[in-house]
Amino acid sequence: MVQPTIIIIGAGIVGSSLADELTARGCTDVTVLDRGPLFSTGGSTSHAPGLVFQTNPSKTMTEFARYTVEKFVGLDAFDQVGGLEVASTPQRWTDLHRKHGWAQSWGVRGTLLDPQQCAALNPLLDVDRIEGGFHTPDDGLARAVRAVTVQAERAMERGARFVGGQEVVEIVERGGRVAGVRTASGEVVDADIVVSAAGFWGARLGEQVGLTVPLVPMAHQYAKTGQVSELRRAGLTGTEAHMPILRHQDHDLYYREHGDRLGIGYYGHRPMPVDMDTLLTDTAGEAMPSMLPFTESDFDEAWTQSVALLPPLGDTKVDEGFNGIFSFTPDGFSIMGEHRELPGFWVAEAVWVTHSAGVAKAMAEWIVDGAPSTDVHECDLYRFEDAAKSPDFILATSSQAFVEVYDIVHPHQYRSAPRDLRVSPFHHRQRELGAHFYEGACWERPAWYAENAVLIDELSTDGVAFPDRDDWSGRYWSPISIAEARWTREHVALYDMTPLTRYEVAGDEACAFLQRLTTNNVDRRVGSVSYTLMLDDNGGVLSDLTVARLATDRFQVGANGPLDLDRMLRHAAHADVTIRDITGGTCCVGVWGPRARDLVAPLAVADISHEAFGYFRALETYVGSIPVTMLRVSYVGELGWEIYTTAEYGAALWDLLFDAGRPYRAIAAGRIAFNSLRMEKGYRAWGTDMTSEHLPDAAGVGFAVSRRKGGFVGKAALDVAPETERTLRSIVFDDPIAVVLGKEPVAIDGTVVGYVTSAGYSATIGRSIAYAWLPTATPVGASVTVAYLDRTYSATVHAEPVVDPDMTLIRR
Repeated sequence: MVQPTIIIIGAGIVGSSLADELTARGCTDVTVLDRGPLFSTGGSTSHAPGLVFQTNPSKTMTEFARYTVEKFVGLDAFDQVGGLEVASTPQRWTDLHRKHGWAQSWGVRGTLLDPQQCAALNPLLDVDRIEGGFHTPDDGLARAVRAVTVQAERAMERGARFVGGQEVVEIVERGGRVAGVRTASGEVVDADIVVSAAGFWGARLGEQVGLTVPLVPMAHQYAKTGQVSELRRAGLTGTEAHMPILRHQDHDLYYREHGDRLGIGYYGHRPMPVDMDTLLTDTAGEAMPSMLPFTESDFDEAWTQSVALLPPLGDTKVDEGFNGIFSFTPDGFSIMGEHRELPGFWVAEAVWVTHSAGVAKAMAEWIVDGAPSTDVHECDLYRFEDAAKSPDFILATSSQAFVEVYDIVHPHQYRSAPRDLRVSPFHHRQRELGAHFYEGACWERPAWYAENAVLIDELSTDGVAFPDRDDWSGRYWSPISIAEARWTREHVALYDMTPLTRYEVAGDEACAFLQRLTTNNVDRRVGSVSYTLMLDDNGGVLSDLTVARLATDRFQVGANGPLDLDRMLRHAAHADVTIRDITGGTCCVGVWGPRARDLVAPLAVADISHEAFGYFRALETYVGSIPVTMLRVSYVGELGWEIYTTAEYGAALWDLLFDAGRPYRAIAAGRIAFNSLRMEKGYRAWGTDMTSEHLPDAAGVGFAVSRRKGGFVGKAALDVAPETERTLRSIVFDDPIAVVLGKEPVAIDGTVVGYVTSAGYSATIGRSIAYAWLPTATPVGASVTVAYLDRTYSATVHAEPVVDPDMTLIRR
């Protein structure tokens, strides 16, 4: 294999880590260029305080941080002083229990402490101001510039070059591929691969090649006190840090020692987006171009709260400070991936020191091996919808991400702005029914309908339970969703499925293309529907798709979002196939429940009896005067159809179906009911229950892999894959009022062995159901416990599906 020539733009913590990871894998023809001096280049790395707290609600980001800690400890570039997060309110104390659960789920050591135990770790604390704390002994301080230097030296020993004072001003293209870079001196440096690890300059580099890199450079305040007498008396003068790094998130603050002084970081000030056009002027006179002048008035509240928490600071003052620049993104995740329109140009941006080595490892695996070993869909460059790539959206949401860095964010909390960007043709009718909307992928999605509140009394009389929820699990939720789910099982309901991403794949090679790209056999007769998967080169599940063959050369593909389109377009580059995103021009109503055929049959031109229109079949026909495509599929596990039409007929379709459903007491139902019903039926949600880290059999979707058909992406890896240690299983909670929300640790006999992915209350069995990754050998009937906030619930591993295992409901 010919070794590629690789250029990395940026010699900060990401670029140096990537050079080290690439050269360790045998890619030694690597050149790292930076506009600043080596190795304190003047970017975010050079002033980073270096705090590394590993625990994160994202398993991926936790794994990145864990690898960073392990690597930097081995490089003698990490002070493992531990981390301490304190709670000054009952709400934060409860949230620290939730964070402790994440740590257990992801394998990070951590302990909840009372106030006195916290003070034993940090004697500066006023114990009367805190409820308790969460201590993580393996966290600490990355010595960022040393980490850069050591990794660069290792890479150079293997053949890499690092060159400072070389600003990249142009990405060179040739023959539709990246060909190198041009520097400010006019020199062209050739390369097969160019990686932008330029930090907050990365968005500007992306613009040069027509790529939106959705990040906002944001200023963040950091100050240092004068000498703190308690630190001097403790004999710590001259030592960088001995106490755990400290977070006081109730007031958006963090702290670390600098010998006998204390460093204070603050997120509570107003968002301060940086104007890159005036950056060099604005930072003139500062120590480096990533440091803006300190705005003292923005820090007043930070100092007040710091003295309150750490009273010895009252004897000193802020001695120096600056507003340091680093990158924020709309969702708080990093940005990784290859430019689809310019092969060979990669980005690794918006990466904090905390995750730097982990991101670099995943990038190196991606470039060299074709797929990272860690799931990176949350960080993928192409995860954003079109609206989310607009400058207004990026600025507004990235600013909000800054505000929420230390907020207690509910897992079902959706952004408050921008809203109403994408609405279905039924939106006005849904509002009339009192829909409570949440936002996902810029779509307004009904969670439940106030109109259905009247069903609660009726169903309660019939014996349906509506258990109360605690304050946390009751947020962004309504008992109406229980009524909607039960009503679907007993009557019929209409679900707005418009936000389901849809692509049309057409052309002479459309079938062959989908056969190569996906796991199941889609080369079936016209009118067939197939459930299939896309895998990566390691055999991991990249997505699940519903493919309807509407003609010999035309397919409708139900997908999960923009990442699926990106993968299809990459694979379609040399095929006679066209791929169109038809989501916005179409709409869909899911009609499901035992009375679904009674509702739809009188309106349908075609015979929709079970004998004429079987399960997993598709038909282009009419409902009333409306041309529709009907798919007999059901994610809720009930009789019914997904009924698609183009957007101009959408309002008429909704009204036609809703009016026809009145004799059958049809209702509109929301996404919470939808989720609980799909869990009853044992259906997985990609990105939550399964990702690229999971093989199909382990995720319970091995039935979607046809081993008899020809080769497909990932098949070679599946053919040699060993049995996995964990399998996705359904668990049913013993207590009728037990509720979990996802990511909680699951234990057997007191030992944590897995974690919850998603959960929902089953109105059919009157218990909560959850999916959990558990040891493969765990038998049905095994007892497990799940830690939820400050309590523990017992549950039992259940055979799947929990409801209707014989599929009788769906095949009526």
